[in-house]
Amino acid sequence: MLNRLDAQSPDALLALIKLHAADERPDKVDLGVGVYRTGQGATPVFSAIKEAEQALVDTQESKSYLGPEGDMGFVNALMPYIFGDNATMGGRISGMQTPGGTGAVRLALALAQKAGMTRLHMGTPSWPNHKQIIDDLGLTLVPFDHANADGTANLTAVLDAIRSSQPGDGVLLHGCCHNPTGIDYTPDDWAAIGDAIAESGIFPIIDTAYQGLGEGLDEDASGLRSVLAKVPEAFIAYSCDKNFGMYRDRVGAFYIMAGEGEAETLDTAFSNANALARAAWSMPPDHGAAAVRLILRDPKMTQVWTDELDQMRARMRQVRERLAAAGTVGRVDLTPLGAQNGLFSVLPVTKEQVVRLREEHGIYMAGSGRINIAGLTMDNIDKFLTAIAEVTG
Repeated sequence: MLNRLDAQSPDALLALIKLHAADERPDKVDLGVGVYRTGQGATPVFSAIKEAEQALVDTQESKSYLGPEGDMGFVNALMPYIFGDNATMGGRISGMQTPGGTGAVRLALALAQKAGMTRLHMGTPSWPNHKQIIDDLGLTLVPFDHANADGTANLTAVLDAIRSSQPGDGVLLHGCCHNPTGIDYTPDDWAAIGDAIAESGIFPIIDTAYQGLGEGLDEDASGLRSVLAKVPEAFIAYSCDKNFGMYRDRVGAFYIMAGEGEAETLDTAFSNANALARAAWSMPPDHGAAAVRLILRDPKMTQVWTDELDQMRARMRQVRERLAAAGTVGRVDLTPLGAQNGLFSVLPVTKEQVVRLREEHGIYMAGSGRINIAGLTMDNIDKFLTAIAEVTG
């Protein structure tokens, strides 16, 4: 049977990781891997997480199964941060734990498909795994351009996609800190998007993987909240991997918003979500979600966490401001990066130039030109700017 399988292309990012690891140059720069790094190049465990993990060691009495819905204390503790003061919107929103944000996206798309969605509109470029999940489920992807050439979001394209949708269509939106462009919708954009979704009847699926890494916890959730205030139903995929530094622990959540007074519909939707989860991963991993739950239930640990998140955001903002201040380097205008958010941005460089940056300067980035802003520090940013000027000039 195995002879019937076709070889698949290796994951480009994993290949890049191996190339970087094999490079013996001491001044090499990794802008590929999508994890936060400090100004010293480390990806630390949050102090708040270490405190919560120690509390788990001291107090946790069992490693028994949680059930397919996972740690509901974790799921409910997150809700005020995502949805605001009226977190459940009068009982219209409920959730369940998933293995990372990827599990949440997979569950959202699989459940939407089970409910009748066959086509999904999505701005491109997007996180590569979005398309992989869409293709694996057999959904039809209907792409639209997410970004304009000047580094702003293409509002016209997303509104055209929503307004031209057919019954049963869905639209996938990034809640904040767009991956890979860093280009977010403005509050006015989100208001227009919410109105268009409400008028068209298209089903919204919002992927929020980087809350707190853009402009602040509430600010980064404002677009999502704006849309939810105007639509009858929605799915929300959420990740704690970035804003709690829990990458390898795979900490995520999936939320469903049903119509007002439709408690039975919400229960039915979750019975289907639980069945899909049971068939996919049975039970989600406990450890990371339990640590997040402890943090969010303890005001002192919560403050430690938010302080650390503030420091992360400030460091990435400092890098963005430094890049923007450089203006046009070679043939690359870096000015728009100052107004973008989160870990990522995309540089207008060719694949050939990316190869030259790697081979001649030890600077590693994705072939698309996507860079991880957190891979740059005050010590290596001048090297990066010099290399960009040489390769693109």
